[in-house]
Amino acid sequence: MSDPAPADRPLAVPTRQLETDRVIVTEWRFAPGAHTGWHLHAHDYVVVPLTTGRLRLVTRTGEATAELVSGQAYSRERGVEHDVINDNPFAFAFIEIELKP
Repeated sequence: MSDPAPADRPLAVPTRQLETDRVIVTEWRFAPGAHTGWHLHAHDYVVVPLTTGRLRLVTRTGEATAELVSGQAYSRERGVEHDVINDNPFAFAFIEIELKP
């Protein structure tokens, strides 16, 4: 696994907007250079970008870049483990919708 971020890198700010017996909706806001920290997704999830830009994804097998477009959703299955880093020189935000079983 690559070192996901320097120790002084700021953390992204999650704000839980809604939780029911079926979903968890969280807004994630990233300052330039901020990251989520290493985490494992326990649920299938959908991400809806609020900003257009690039995120860097650090996984156990390496790094990838994701080009996201505001309003264009994508989904992933549970089990994804990564650190997400805002590589933009501007703030970035997305809504994450976790689907409970």
